[in-house]
Amino acid sequence: MKVGVVGAGFVGSTAAYALVLRGVCSELVLVDRDEDRAQAEAEDIAHAAPVSHGTRVWHGEHSELAGAQVVILTAGANQKPGESRLDLLEKNADIFRELVPQITRAAPDAVLLVTSNPVDLLTDLATQLAPGQPVIGSGTVLDSARFRHLMAQHAGVDGTHAHGYVLGEHGDSEVLAWSSAMVAGMPVADFMQAQNLPWNDEVRTEIDRGTRHAAASIIEGKRATYYGIGAALARITEAVLRDRRAVLTVSAPTPEYGVSLSLPRVVGRQGVLSTLHPKLTGDEQRKLEQSAGVLRGFKQQLGL
Repeated sequence: MKVGVVGAGFVGSTAAYALVLRGVCSELVLVDRDEDRAQAEAEDIAHAAPVSHGTRVWHGEHSELAGAQVVILTAGANQKPGESRLDLLEKNADIFRELVPQITRAAPDAVLLVTSNPVDLLTDLATQLAPGQPVIGSGTVLDSARFRHLMAQHAGVDGTHAHGYVLGEHGDSEVLAWSSAMVAGMPVADFMQAQNLPWNDEVRTEIDRGTRHAAASIIEGKRATYYGIGAALARITEAVLRDRRAVLTVSAPTPEYGVSLSLPRVVGRQGVLSTLHPKLTGDEQRKLEQSAGVLRGFKQQLGL
């Protein structure tokens, strides 16, 4: 099983490292405009293979993506101070218009996994640039993991026992679906009550803030985020390659909202196999529609 990673920066190289440690694929190729960086990252990651799962790792040009079943797109510019999200979108849209056709020529059967930001809008663009090819965005898989981590931390349990979805935009308008959140199979409020733990607006606001602003906090301390998203990309890739039928909040075109956004979706070998629509409260549904409206506004401004 072969995976390509286009973009060997912090996110791409960390995703590649996570793929090797998890033993997700047998072949892994890194492609980057900066060939020296791609070569160095590939060599460094390859040195982990003999003590993990023996993945063959190398770097190459776009033609080396031939035969890949998943291609992860992490290439793109980062948002600079004083730069608007639309400025960033326009820059990365130009990069995608150059990259995606090269990727699809080399790997026409691959599932394209987009993580460059703004991920929802670039997922829409990649879908247009690669008609008929499965495209998914990393969406709010990482946001949902942050949500689960913070709930579990408050509950005092292993993070794998907390479940909750972040929906809509991967960004400021994202929606934490409290109504379906659970810990150890119990609604969060019931679990907290059973454990004599506080559960009120103040606690929920703190978790919401921690989920929504996690990236900004991490960037302030170390200038970039890459471990969490690297692991999330490895998880999504594994779901595709092994046809896991995993339920993940990936981003994909959603006709009823007129834009790509995140909802719980069943992910397998062909990308998104089906979309789930969790039962939301009236307030959550209203916020989800507002989030979709934000994305549609940017989509229209870019002329997608």
